[in-house]
Amino acid sequence: MKYKTIPLAIAMALSACAIAPMVAPQSTASPLQSTLTPPTFVPTAVNTNTPIPPTNTPAPINTPFPTATPSPVPTATPTLHPLSIAAFKARDAAKEFAGSNLVIEQTLPAGANYSRAIASYKSEGNKIYGLLTIPNGEKPATGWPIVIFNHGFIPPTVYRTTERYVAYQDAFARAGYITFKSDYRGHGSSEGTSGGGYGSNDYTIDVLNGMRSVQRLKEADPKRVGFWGHSMGGAITLRALVTTNEIKAGVIWAGVVASYPDLIYRWTRPGVAPNATPNVPNAARSWRNSLIANYGTPEQNPAFWASISANSFISNVVPIQMHHGTNDADVPLAFSQTLDDQLKAAGRTHELFVYPGDDHNLGQNIGVALQRSVAWFDKYVK
Repeated sequence: MKYKTIPLAIAMALSACAIAPMVAPQSTASPLQSTLTPPTFVPTAVNTNTPIPPTNTPAPINTPFPTATPSPVPTATPTLHPLSIAAFKARDAAKEFAGSNLVIEQTLPAGANYSRAIASYKSEGNKIYGLLTIPNGEKPATGWPIVIFNHGFIPPTVYRTTERYVAYQDAFARAGYITFKSDYRGHGSSEGTSGGGYGSNDYTIDVLNGMRSVQRLKEADPKRVGFWGHSMGGAITLRALVTTNEIKAGVIWAGVVASYPDLIYRWTRPGVAPNATPNVPNAARSWRNSLIANYGTPEQNPAFWASISANSFISNVVPIQMHHGTNDADVPLAFSQTLDDQLKAAGRTHELFVYPGDDHNLGQNIGVALQRSVAWFDKYVK
């Protein structure tokens, strides 16, 4: 498909990326307004109907799209690696991620047209916290639709439930959605150990349990669910979308949506040659090196690497909308471009908006990006 762009001028690689805080700009009106009211970013003279090819952007990664056939382990009884999509789908089908009843831990000052609270639920025995919003007013006959919010990498020890992403979550809450942003295990007050978003399924398990917990609310419509993810949260979102059919649509901003081979070989900064040595952080080398040591390189064992990559399982994926800035210094634009190509080849409903000159947080175009995201969920979820 052609990329849609807007003529406006602006995290960390893998699980250790230092992503810039996504904090709602502060106002001097009142403490409540400073945390609840998102800034108004309405670009003028934006023609959203005319696709404009991005300039000076990385070319799409021409990564082979292998058949997702898991490689058997050479034992008497072949088993699937825990990261394999097939194994993860089997666990989900067995209802291992059923969630629990949400417990309201703390009531927070209300938003413009919705209530806010810190709530908790159980995920693999861990008490996980999250930020919950519920619209005011008379709920629809089937309940309010749901948006599950999957945040990007923030150092777990400094993460706080009510900090960062406030304005982003607020945009969906104002639009009549129940929203829930999970504090993945090991983040803030959540129990458990933070294991990163790529070397394990832990965070995806936490958000699936969170989704099922929110679906239990009497105010919610369990059949109308969307997933929003930024950066690492984009990887979590894509993994969830190919695991369960309970999610109606996804929106991904600056997502780490590449295959595992591309995560290993092609995670480079803007302006760096595509064949340059990837800038792999030390914290990400353990799972990378472990998988290569046990299963061989992607060239030696392509079937295994395809089996753990969500990109290999998009043949029936729900509608996905993507957003990415050309000056993203944390996640290559080519990751979104490649997924865009793969979704087109698979005949799936999707959009990719490319923002010339913008950064990892889409700071220069946040208003229009949020408007487009809400409209996508209104179309495919609400």
